[in-house]
Amino acid sequence: MKPCITAIGIANPVYRTSQDKIAEFMIRAHQMKGKAKNRLLALYRATGIKYRYSVLKDYGSPPADFQFYEPNFTPFPGTAKRNEIYRKEALPLAVAAIKDCLPARINKQLITHLITVSCTGLYAPGLDIELVETLGLPSDTRRTGINYMGCYAAFNALKMAKAICASATDAKVLIVCVELCSLHFQKDSTPDFMLSNALFGDGAAAVLVENSREVCGFELVDDHCTVVPESNSEMSWQIGDSGFEMVLSQNVPDLIKRHIPQLTNELLARHRWQLSDIDYFAIHPGGKGIITSIQQALGTTAYDSRFPLKILRDYGNMSSATILFVLKEIWNNLNSSDHGKKVLCFAFGPGLTLESMILRITKTS
Repeated sequence: MKPCITAIGIANPVYRTSQDKIAEFMIRAHQMKGKAKNRLLALYRATGIKYRYSVLKDYGSPPADFQFYEPNFTPFPGTAKRNEIYRKEALPLAVAAIKDCLPARINKQLITHLITVSCTGLYAPGLDIELVETLGLPSDTRRTGINYMGCYAAFNALKMAKAICASATDAKVLIVCVELCSLHFQKDSTPDFMLSNALFGDGAAAVLVENSREVCGFELVDDHCTVVPESNSEMSWQIGDSGFEMVLSQNVPDLIKRHIPQLTNELLARHRWQLSDIDYFAIHPGGKGIITSIQQALGTTAYDSRFPLKILRDYGNMSSATILFVLKEIWNNLNSSDHGKKVLCFAFGPGLTLESMILRITKTS
């Protein structure tokens, strides 16, 4: 038996807003006119995103109907107010993803470990304890929080779950990633903030990791990571007075393009595999430019990137939850002929950190 992802669930908040509508919100917030307005509209069209989800109604509403922001954006919401919304909304979204994840065969009393992942809100007692109480998990469930690691954090959760399963054959590890990125809109017109505001949305995803021989899923084969030297300023996440401030440099796609070949080769070489041995690509769709840069660096095609491109189009970037949405999309398209095929996964985050993982598709139903 080997550690496998045997179930995946996803969930989004109720407010689904088109990218065009969000652009209108941003134009009002920044009081843009003329060339500045045209540049913002061009940026939003270039993202490849059609829709994003939010726990906030405001992004698709006229100012008179705002519930979170003031109609004239003054005063601008502080960090405490944003975190208050996170505390209210994170639990029901996490529960929805877990309910979508856990199959009927799983008795919740058999869950041995719970790993919660988030970088968009903080409080204690935290989401982990709330989930134990709400789901009726055993009170001695071993709980771990992976916080503030950004878009690649699901990889660390999966690596931890793999280690747990390797040490205990009966382990059943429940992972849930909850990200409410839309709470942290910044009314700052610098390019990095404008880019961040154009990409991020809200979502949650859950996976069950257990030792399995019979159940269909993704075997956790291997992983590899690196930190790009002298790149700390290219992607960062700071707590400011008006929410969490995401800095996403326009240099990130070029840095990934430069360093992803070596990362990939080092991971595949451990198994004497070539890129041609890979059947599916699960790329964290941090932005359309990131996906394109990987295609150019590895010589893959838009068809190879069809699953991350679809998730980017329909949801935007949901930080750590996004890669699990991509895996769910691949999962939904599998058939019996896919048994034994390989999935190469990538995600990126503050550091600049590059994460990679190989999954093997096990028995499919």
